[in-house]
Formats: sequence, structure tokens, C-alpha cells
Amino acid sequence: MNTIQLVWKNISQQIGSTFLSVILTALGVAILCVIYITGESFEKQLSNNTKNIDLVVGAKGSPLQLILSSLYHVDNPTGNISLHEAQKLATNPFIELAVPISLGDNFKGHRLIGTDSSYLELYDLTIKEGVIWNKPFEALIGSAVASKQGLKIGDTFHTAHGLSAEGHVHDEHPFLITGILQQSGSIVDNLILCNLESVWDVHGIHHETNHDEKEDHAEDLEHHHHDDDHSHATVDTQEEEEEVFVNERPPLYVKNIGEDMAVDRGSEITALLIKYASPAAIGTVPRLVNQTTEMQAASPAIESSRLFSLLGVGLDSLAILAYVIMVIAGLSVFISLYNALKERKYDLAVMRSIGASKTKLFSLVLVEGLVITLIGSVIGVLLAHVALFFIDRQTSESITMVDVLMINKAELLLILIACLIGMFAALLPALKAYKTSISTILAEK
Repeated sequence: MNTIQLVWKNISQQIGSTFLSVILTALGVAILCVIYITGESFEKQLSNNTKNIDLVVGAKGSPLQLILSSLYHVDNPTGNISLHEAQKLATNPFIELAVPISLGDNFKGHRLIGTDSSYLELYDLTIKEGVIWNKPFEALIGSAVASKQGLKIGDTFHTAHGLSAEGHVHDEHPFLITGILQQSGSIVDNLILCNLESVWDVHGIHHETNHDEKEDHAEDLEHHHHDDDHSHATVDTQEEEEEVFVNERPPLYVKNIGEDMAVDRGSEITALLIKYASPAAIGTVPRLVNQTTEMQAASPAIESSRLFSLLGVGLDSLAILAYVIMVIAGLSVFISLYNALKERKYDLAVMRSIGASKTKLFSLVLVEGLVITLIGSVIGVLLAHVALFFIDRQTSESITMVDVLMINKAELLLILIACLIGMFAALLPALKAYKTSISTILAEK
């Protein structure tokens, strides 16, 4: 009978104490796995969602709320800002790129973002299938939206009012999917993008539109395909917009905002995502916005760092608790093996008498401690991934936390640490087995 078979036989004879040691080890490893993986994923999301965005401008209120709502899409907006004010700010020479966004609706928890084509440039996005929207009520969806909701190009969907899936559904305004984005590893994977007019129209906000364009869009939704009349509708729309502004006032020149923002229709947007043109803008643009306008400027770097530091306190506390549990598991292994030695000392003496060396007995007890903690740590990793699966299901509409099927390097390290704790706990009982006196034990028997 080899060492592993002997170890398994010994473990099965003390199933109660072994089970306790396994459970304690599994709990400690599971908690640490969840903490490390979610923490790493969260930090990665913070980086991916803000890598090209230097400033967020929105309605006055909490800067952190503005960042959470505009970049991470996990909170309600602080309010709306004037499109005209946003246009004026975009002409500032310190600003390289200014991207408008309008929030207000969602589809099964996936938020609908009204914006323009510069949003794709800001996040370095590429279109995997299809094309970008050409008119109102056409949408570009993230890769996670497509996979989780089973959507494809040509499908239609209805959005719900507000930022929760339980809001009032806008049955009268279906959206047509024209494209699917390549996976980016950012929040955009879980978003639905459309133009600003779509958000204004779905909420009944008045602005100039072309009647023929709406009729063309209705035909597209009915037949689920695009026709060649769009280019004429776009030209007609631009001509009508030019007529309106000839009668009212000349349009503002906006160098970095898309064509659908080049004309102020008295509408509002939720926020403006800004990329600086030079480092000098860091001390100039935020002060300009906060002191001379009705808007507020929030730095993603500052607010994200503050958010992660606040969450880090809780994560560190849980990590300490998990390590304490693992130490307790090590003590449990030690007590279990030490007590088992008292009951098995006659068996050990017999093994010595039939030729087993002291090293053999030493390794037998040491491997027993290793096997107990190895089983517990593997079960702990499995429990962690089950927990991560449910966490991902709960947060999948707003953020992708982690790839549940992927094994993280931290998990392998935790398994190694757990095994080392088990072997260390078994060290003293193993030394006791090594020093087993054959004559004394057999004489007592």
C-alpha cells in the first residue's frame, strides 16, 4: 500500500475532524479568491473606462455621482446641462475632443446612450459587424449586450424609461440594431449606443426633424433592412436645419462635436466627456467650468481613486478575516492530526516493525496535512467561481466583473499558501511520528 492510499485510509477514519478542516480551508480560500479577483477586475474596469477621458462635465451636484453615472453607468445622473453651453465649452483650445452623452432609458438593464461617432474614437472602439447608426432609432450594441440578450443585426427592441429594467416601456419607439461592437473590455460592452436625436425623440423633447426621415425609418423597422433613400433624407435634413438657422441666428462653429451637435436646438444633454489637448488644461478647464458656468467639472482620475480607496478598506478587512479563517483551518488540521496520532501510535509502531522507515512515517503525516488542505483549497476555488458567477449575473447589465471560467494566477498562489499552511500544521505531528519508539509502544500494548 503506497503513501497516498495510507493517507486516504487515515483521512476516511477521522471524517468528522477532516470535514471541519476542509470546510474552514475552503471558506478562507473562497473569500480571498473573490476579493482578489473582483478587486483586480474592478481596478481594471476603472482603468479601461477612464483611460482617454480627462474630465467629465455635467450638472452641479456630487462629482463622484457624475463620474459613476457618466463613465461607469451605475448611478443616476446629477441632472442635465444645456447643449448650447456644452458647444461653447467644446471650442476651448485646451480641449481636443468633447463627446456628448444623453442618458435616460435602458433595455433589460443595459443603458441606452445618446451620443455621436466621436464616442467610438474616445474609447478606441471598432465595429465587429454591421455599421454605425445613420438616423434616429438605429442603435449600435456592445458585444455583451448581443451575447447576453441574443440580439443580432436587424433585430428590434423597445427601451424602458429610466435606468432600471422595470421602467415604463416605450412601445411606440422601437430601435433597429445596425451594428455590434468588438469586445473592448470596458463598460461599453454592456451599453447600447444611438444618436442624440433618438434620446430626445423617445422622451418627446422638441427639435427639428425631417418627416420623410421618420417615414423611411418606419419602413426599415417593418422590413428589417436598409434602403438607399437614407442619403437623400440626410441631405433634406441638413437643408432644413440650414433654413431654420438662417431665419433665427447663425450656427456656432464646434470643432470637436459631431454633426448632430453642430446645431443648437435648445436641447439638453447629460454630460460632456472631455479629452485635453495639452497638460496645461488640467489646471485651467476645471476651474473655468466650475467658476464661470452653471456646470461642474469632475476628474475621473481623482474620483475613481477616491472610490477605490473607500472600497479598499472593506476589501482589506475581508481579506484579514479570510486569512484568520485559514489560520484557524491550519490549527484544525494540527489538532486533528495530533489527536489521530494518539489513536494510531500502535499502527505506526507495527509499520516500523515490518520495515517502514522513520522518514516514511514522517512523510505520511506530512502528506496527510497537505491532502486535507489541498482538497479544501480546491473546493474553495470552486465555491469562489460559483459566487463570482452569481455576482456577475447581478452586475452584468452595467459592468462585466470577471470571466468566471478563467483561472486567475492569484488562485494558484492561494492554493499553494493553503497547502503550505497544511504542511506546517502537520509538521509537529509528523515529528512525533518520526520519533515513534517501537519497543515502548509495543510494550505498553
